[in-house]
Amino acid sequence: MSVVTGNLGEKAMRWSIGFGLLASALALATPVLAQDARMTATAAPAEPTAIPLNTGGVKGQAAPEAWFQQYGVAMTRNVTSATLRPFLPDPAKATGAAVIVAPSGGFLMLSMENEGWRVAKALADRGIAAFVLKYRLKPTPADMGGFEQSVTAMFAGAAQPQRRMSPDKAIAGLADQIADARAAVALVRTRATEWKVDPARVGMVGFSAGAMTTMATALAAPDTHLAFIAPIYGSMEAVKVPADAPPLFAVLAANDPLFANKGFGLIESWQKAGKPVEFHLYQAGGHGFGLGKTGTTSTGWFEDFMHWLDANKMLARR
Repeated sequence: MSVVTGNLGEKAMRWSIGFGLLASALALATPVLAQDARMTATAAPAEPTAIPLNTGGVKGQAAPEAWFQQYGVAMTRNVTSATLRPFLPDPAKATGAAVIVAPSGGFLMLSMENEGWRVAKALADRGIAAFVLKYRLKPTPADMGGFEQSVTAMFAGAAQPQRRMSPDKAIAGLADQIADARAAVALVRTRATEWKVDPARVGMVGFSAGAMTTMATALAAPDTHLAFIAPIYGSMEAVKVPADAPPLFAVLAANDPLFANKGFGLIESWQKAGKPVEFHLYQAGGHGFGLGKTGTTSTGWFEDFMHWLDANKMLARR
């Protein structure tokens, strides 16, 4: 089902982490992949094109950045140095549009492959310059066993229906992530000519915790002047909409165990503010479906997003 509307403190961080970690688990917890649930440490992948953002470190972080696999995809944790990795389109297909891609992981880990690289490659294939943001995370134990225990502990009670997460209230605990997003947008605009990007057409797409980072950046850092934002299976809580809020494209599955059945305050906020908004509520897909869960209509969101960008003249070659 698709619905289209409109006209085209530490305590806060603990709260958002609890929800985000549950989101991370639900993002990958499918029966088909149950045999891959164990976290297995891996070597860090080569990322020669990743560019340091130099936004600082993480207070109290002693453990080094570590990579692991879960459910067959690459993930990382203990990120203390934010980076931006470009995925550029064939120059002959370049539209001039650019997207900062923010993966999920509850601010304790990042699903770099499922919600980062794969999404960026899909965007580049459509002529859109994509940049995967590896943003800073909260500290976790260096050993994998301790990390797994800390993740499990954070899950407790996070699924209670009365627990809600609003981007407005989460901002206080997301200073590092907002700073990383700011730096990412600034870097893309600084190198716009080199990367064949129109500085006026730089937007941001985020998944779950990455959706929270996307929303927090749009709400708390309006000076970034994002051309559009796309929170994918993120919080639907109502927010105070900035006067110059960018067009919003939102996606959610009706059976999302984290954010469904809590209303659509975010969409209503944008609509009441008279800002461009489009919302797609898919019948099924659960949470964390990345580019789409096979066998459900959620696989259509990416094409819907492309159509929306095109309709809003974001893909017009200039």
